[in-house]
Amino acid sequence: MAGKSQKSPDFESAMAELEKIVADMEAGKLSLEDSLAAYKRGAELLSFCRTRLEDAQQQVRVLEEGILKDFSTGDVTGKD
Repeated sequence: MAGKSQKSPDFESAMAELEKIVADMEAGKLSLEDSLAAYKRGAELLSFCRTRLEDAQQQVRVLEEGILKDFSTGDVTGKD
């Protein structure tokens, strides 16, 4: 974790940052201005994480469909 060469955080680091923001907000450590900035950053991280999860789910669907098609090619029962 020495250098950050990535443009955007990976899912795990985004989740860790989001958890820290939530913990700081719940602990009441932040001023109003800092709370607003933290909320904005948290919303950005949440959107990023949701997008990453949706992308991963789509990739799984594509892989599953490819596997299911491979297994079902011998059992094709349909109309011509």
